[in-house]
Amino acid sequence: MRYARHEMEAEDILQDAFIKVFDNITKFGFKGSFEGWIRRIVINTALKNYSKKSFRQEQIGLENFPDLPLEPEAYTHLHEEELLRLIARLPEGYRLVFNLNVIEGYSHKEIADMLGIQESTSRSQLVKARKMLQGMIIDLQKIAV
Repeated sequence: MRYARHEMEAEDILQDAFIKVFDNITKFGFKGSFEGWIRRIVINTALKNYSKKSFRQEQIGLENFPDLPLEPEAYTHLHEEELLRLIARLPEGYRLVFNLNVIEGYSHKEIADMLGIQESTSRSQLVKARKMLQGMIIDLQKIAV
């Protein structure tokens, strides 16, 4: 779901990925983690789905998002599902870079290669994604208080 906009799209991506896994199972060389091999196929399938749709790079103004530092305690009040819902609300480009860097652990160089963008674009989209998430979390705190 982190790479899809809705459940049906996620199901399509997962189905395509498992077909690739089954078609290529004989190519797995037992040189690394089987889980990691499958994860890589699923991520690459999701990224190919993204590039097929040829989304334009999304640019959203951040004027309405404060540059205030976020208190660490805000994260302790969020459950994993709430945080994933906030991440899902990010614009497509921001969400992809955030997921690949923060959750999957890819470097900006690897992300740039995967998405066909510059490293600087990956970095700036991550910064913008974090600012946007920060604003969403601050807004949630205002509602909760």
